[in-house]
Amino acid sequence: MAFGRTSNVESVTGKPPLFGSFPIDHEGECKEYMKQYMKCMKENKNNNGECRKLSRAYLQCRMDKNLMDKEDLNKLGFADLDDNKKASSSS
Repeated sequence: MAFGRTSNVESVTGKPPLFGSFPIDHEGECKEYMKQYMKCMKENKNNNGECRKLSRAYLQCRMDKNLMDKEDLNKLGFADLDDNKKASSSS
């Protein structure tokens, strides 16, 4: 009867995903953005449509602090919040 790991089993180390990894913000660099977003969600009964600007600001902070890969916010679903687009369409 053997206890523990058997000698013929190799240990396998896990690999992080190639795309979509989301490192934890250990230093709390974007914590204030997250708090504002969570407060908005609570005030709006979890209707994230009301809090999209805060969500965009949080993701922008994460990109600025290298906590996630830089990506065009339009590709992340924020094209309708693009300030330049709104300014040119109201002219």
